Amino acid sequence: MSSSSRRRPLLRIGTLAFAVVLGAGTASAAIVVRELKAVTLARQSSSPTPDAVKNASGGGLQTTTTTTTPPPPPLSAILPFNAKLASQDIPALDGGVRRGGCSGSLIAPEWVVTAGHCFHDIDDVRVSGVPPYTMTVTIGKLKDSDPGGRTAQVVDVRQSPINDLAVVKLSVPVLDVVPLTLADEEPLIGQQLQFAGWGSTSATVIVASDHLKRGVFTVSAIAPSTFEALPVQTRTVENSPCPEDSGAPFFTSSDDKTGQLVAIVSTGPACPQPGAEIIARVDVQADWIREQTGGTAK
Repeated sequence: MSSSSRRRPLLRIGTLAFAVVLGAGTASAAIVVRELKAVTLARQSSSPTPDAVKNASGGGLQTTTTTTTPPPPPLSAILPFNAKLASQDIPALDGGVRRGGCSGSLIAPEWVVTAGHCFHDIDDVRVSGVPPYTMTVTIGKLKDSDPGGRTAQVVDVRQSPINDLAVVKLSVPVLDVVPLTLADEEPLIGQQLQFAGWGSTSATVIVASDHLKRGVFTVSAIAPSTFEALPVQTRTVENSPCPEDSGAPFFTSSDDKTGQLVAIVSTGPACPQPGAEIIARVDVQADWIREQTGGTAK
């Protein structure tokens, strides 16, 4: 309906009032004019406004609704930088596929450090580039059942040229976790380091844990690209590396939220047998890691 059409009833009322005034006495005309004005005001108050008519559709007024996206579940406040790596389609020699996993830690929004041997071909030779199988990385959980955490896929692998260490790029950056910084100095004999990994909790059933394991170790010997560490407490499957703990961080932290990555799990004694862990040093690779991540790792 045009604006001129909406005004026509009012024009008719004005014409009628003019005719009454011409044909009646002054007092009678005034009464008629007042009554007509009252009718006019009543019609104006009950008529839809131009905006209401403009927004009318199907006999009702349109309403504007807004929707908000709920925030993602919170990450764990404890060791949010920890990473669990899992795959269900690793090629096997018999032509089928198998599952497998490793552990790691976030060192930049798009990058995780883990063990180099976590990415290999069918002959167990370490590989770089796009991984030959799907590897899912979950960051920021303490248990599989936790509602939080951030999940991404590994899209690129960079193998260290000097030890069993790799940096892997994530398909989606993790922006709400403070990554571990990288150690630049050689560890000291006797230095205490924390361990956190998602490896097996059984010596015979090799499957990733459903919760993050933790322990404390001391540096016992140092080699050019690795060092050895011994557990502070009696070794168990809950406080020391086992299968699928490969790549798990050995780190320092004063608040259980942020920290510095000193080394990662490479190999060690059969779980949970006593003996020293052989750990890949980070300090000898810190500059190389920063180069791979475009300077985003600190």
